[in-house]
Parts: sequence; C-alpha cells; structure tokens
Amino acid sequence: MRKGKLVRHRELGSSGLSVSEIGYGAWGIGGSTALFSWRGTSDDESVRALHRAIDLGVNFIDTARMYGDSERLIGRVVRERPGDEVFVATKVSAAKTLGPAHGGSDPDEDFSGAHIRAGLESSLSASGLDHFDLYQFHIWHDDWLGRGQWLETVDALKKEGKIRLFGVSVNDNQPETATAIVRSGLVDVIQVGFNIFEQAPLDELLPACQEHGVGVVARVPFDEGALTGRITPGVTFPEGDFRNYYFRDDRPAQVEARVTAIIADLGITVDELPEYALRFVLSHPAVSTVVPGMRSVRNVDRNAAVSDGRTLTEDQLTVLARHRWPHHFYG
Repeated sequence: MRKGKLVRHRELGSSGLSVSEIGYGAWGIGGSTALFSWRGTSDDESVRALHRAIDLGVNFIDTARMYGDSERLIGRVVRERPGDEVFVATKVSAAKTLGPAHGGSDPDEDFSGAHIRAGLESSLSASGLDHFDLYQFHIWHDDWLGRGQWLETVDALKKEGKIRLFGVSVNDNQPETATAIVRSGLVDVIQVGFNIFEQAPLDELLPACQEHGVGVVARVPFDEGALTGRITPGVTFPEGDFRNYYFRDDRPAQVEARVTAIIADLGITVDELPEYALRFVLSHPAVSTVVPGMRSVRNVDRNAAVSDGRTLTEDQLTVLARHRWPHHFYG
C-alpha cells in the first residue's frame, strides 16, 4: 500500500505513457561492478529505496547494462510489486566506443543488429523481466541516420514485444548531435544531461522534442553532486569511485566558486540548492521526467518532495541562465 505524498506525472512525449516527473536514476546502485562506479552502495538500502520510490508514485526507473547489478535489483523489486505499473528503461552500450560518438563513424561498428539484440537479451536475463518499456542507445550521433542495421533491428524488437519504445542517450554536453533524429520521427525518447550548468539542450534540442512529441529524460540534475553544495576543495571519494575523475584537478574549486555565486544570486541557502536544481529542470515543459541518482531512502524522500507542481519564476530562470557552464565528463 502506498503511503505519503505521491509524485506528479507527465506525458512521455507522444508515447501514451504517463511517467512520474521524478524518476529513479539507477547508475549509483550498480555497485563496484558498474563501469565508472559509485562506491559505498548497499544492495539492501538500494532495494529499500526502490520500494520507497514506488510507494511515493515513482513509476519510471532508468538503468543500463553497464550499471553493474542495478538491472538485477530493479527486476527483483518490480517482480515483488505485480500490482504496480513500473516502467523500466535500460540502455545498450556501444560495442567499441567508450566515450561520445563521433561524426563519420560507422554505426554498425557500435550498434550492429547482433550487438543490439545481444545487449537486450543480456539485460532481460539479468533483470528477469520479459520486456523493457524503453530501450536506449548509450551514445548517439546524427551521422548514423539512414545508415546501418540499427533501425531495422529496433523495429523488429518492438514487433516482438521485447521493447515498447526506442530512445537515444545524447553525447555528453553535445545535444546538437541528436536534433536530426528528433525531427526524423524515428525516436520516441531522448535522454540528455540537463542542469543549471549544462543548459545547451535549451538552445535546440528541447524545443525540437516539444515540437515533435519526443519524450525527454533529463539526467544528472545535480551534475554528479556539484549542485548539492557538497563539492569543495579537498573533497575525497572512495578508491575506484568515478567522482575522483569527474572532480579532478581544480574542478572542486571551480564548482565551489560557481555554486557560491548561484546561491548569492538566488538569495537561497546551500541546503536549498538541491531543491532549486531539480526545480530548474522541471521548469521546462519539454521535460517528461528527471532521473536523479537515488541510493538511499533519504534521497528518495528529498527528491520526491520537490514534485509539488511549483516551478521556478521567469526571474529566477533569467538569473540561472547566467550560470551556464559547459564542461565535459570526458574532458
């Protein structure tokens, strides 16, 4: 039985699905088996957090094959709740390319029909589910339109009932690499990094998604923790944690300076910053759901509480437009 305040729902583009505007980003619960892992996770706490999220009305969970054990944990929780409609999205990684996709490359080198199918079967096996509601390419480049086996394979998987929707996850801070597929009508959902620092999707991608009825999954609303106010010079993370790379060199000092400026310009406290970071993302009407990483029940409760229908004012959005800071995960 669900208890507490339920999160609000939005349409996932023109798919016909209504998804919670606060979704569940599951990269962080994958543990040390995930590529670029978050350390310090607990399977028991992750399962409790997933259950709590569903209790509060969260019905969209985003994961990937490369996120270690997350598919297994999600599948377990979904099977334990047969009365709840929960939409699960996963991704297939590129066969060769680790970083962003590059123009001019051959799509079959990364997403051949055989590779797409093998990735899906692996995810289905790990999760114990019989289908995924959304299947996404982990990287994308518009140069792949009209080339390769990927579209034929995706269409076949839909007809077989193994996936409901198809999406692409946009290259790190390169939303311009996915505008053509949005306009083509070949994609149901776009996943993109979008936050107070990463505002490039506002230029073309989000308006295009809105115009063409493409759902938007907004990832990294806290910029991997930078927009929580807890990243300062001298910050440390467990050995093997990807944040040691993300917050490398002098980036913690840059983050601290920029966060201090945001707090001053908005006239808020550092404890209020995460709430404003989520509201910034939810303030754009093209966004269907935002998927913050949630590794604990406490994270779930805090993020779900922001789903109250209040968005930022035009004045606040104008202030935050000055804090755009393009910076790339891969350098």
